[in-house]
Amino acid sequence: MGNIVATVDLRKYFPIRGGVFSRRIGEVKAVDGVTLEIRKGETFGLVGESGCGKTTFGKTVIRLLDPDSGRIFFDPEGSLPSDPQNEGDVSDHEITSVKGRRLKYLRRYMQIVYQNPSTSLNPRMLVKDIVAEPLLVQGICRGREAEERVLEMLQRVGLSREHLYRYQHEFSGGQKQRIAIARVLITHPKFVVLDEPTSSVDVSVRASLIKLFKDLQRKMGLT
Repeated sequence: MGNIVATVDLRKYFPIRGGVFSRRIGEVKAVDGVTLEIRKGETFGLVGESGCGKTTFGKTVIRLLDPDSGRIFFDPEGSLPSDPQNEGDVSDHEITSVKGRRLKYLRRYMQIVYQNPSTSLNPRMLVKDIVAEPLLVQGICRGREAEERVLEMLQRVGLSREHLYRYQHEFSGGQKQRIAIARVLITHPKFVVLDEPTSSVDVSVRASLIKLFKDLQRKMGLT
């Protein structure tokens, strides 16, 4: 299988401002010239100390943040060449500056599981609505069909029908993360960024979540 994601000299800087008029006095180089390739079906890990730019890189790759320079390539089918910048016509797969409808469409294939589910889940929404929201936003389905898909996905992550009509505060940390995972996977993405998804749960729960990720990767063909 080929590559599903590739970046070329990717950069993302954040300005440092100071003084009376908040002038730009410097910058934080969160992502500075990163070139890499991720093969379809692969588990790719970024290792680094806290604050080194791992989360920023992940958000930039899936276009939650706009890059300052460089190029990003994404192909849900995993057929990118090993050197996308110099091999053939891959313009259809470059997502560096896509916007509007095309970016919205790509969202269903690129998702992220955040570190703390308590801050990524809406406390005013029932679980069934939290998980179904991507289906409605993407115009995939609604009503009875959406509810059936939500139940199926909840069962895949180890939850059940009785959890549909509860709020996030009624769950443990591990269960909240399973809800977040179900929401991410409901559109059947091809590429998922995991932003330290086990760091906010108890040690006893981490092993079960890691096993769940491995099982879902195998069954759903995730990268």
